Amino acid sequence: MDFIFDVSALSSDDEEFSISKKDVLKYLKIIGVDTRYVSYTPEKLYINNLRFSKFSRKRQETFNRQYGDIEVVRNTLFQKICAKAAKSLVDIEPNSTILLPNDNFMVNVLLEPYTRKYGVKLVNEGKYDLVVNPIILDDKVNQIFSTIFKGNGIEFDKKDNEIYPLINVPLDWINSFLEMDDKSKIINENNDELASSFMEFLEGVAPQYRENVLKASEYIEKKL
Repeated sequence: MDFIFDVSALSSDDEEFSISKKDVLKYLKIIGVDTRYVSYTPEKLYINNLRFSKFSRKRQETFNRQYGDIEVVRNTLFQKICAKAAKSLVDIEPNSTILLPNDNFMVNVLLEPYTRKYGVKLVNEGKYDLVVNPIILDDKVNQIFSTIFKGNGIEFDKKDNEIYPLINVPLDWINSFLEMDDKSKIINENNDELASSFMEFLEGVAPQYRENVLKASEYIEKKL
């Protein structure tokens, strides 16, 4: 059950909240939102998991009275993407420094809450413990088919210091969300044409084939 929040009773009488990230997150915490399940950007807050974030409509109304210029995105597809991404991020060591790829909105917005979940530090240069490989599910499956068709078998190229936040996420999910959020879509330019044609065929007869191919590849890699 939601309650009407009296924010003034939870903070000092003379306390004011700026538009800084620190103050926005502090205010969210005061009104009862778990920011480990919310992605922060200066213009928008993206709910990763509605239930765990506790970001109810009533809390959103309270938040928007203080921060009317920050949009709260309650996108179901984005929450599904976050759930898929979380499967490949469970082994991140707390307080790790993670090197981000250049200009990748999806990676940035998915990893931002992990600065609070696991205390990680996100960097664009310098020393790091882990590096993001932004490969998505479709590209990984294309690579698998491409190496098989070329007679090379499955190539296992995962590295111990890499993380793969998008490897379980289909391209159509990502682009559908990006379009809804007025962002540029991802365009695949370097995929193998034969593998792409085979994937188009499989799409018509077995829509879940991508996940199954990836699982099979990961299973074989573990057994070798």
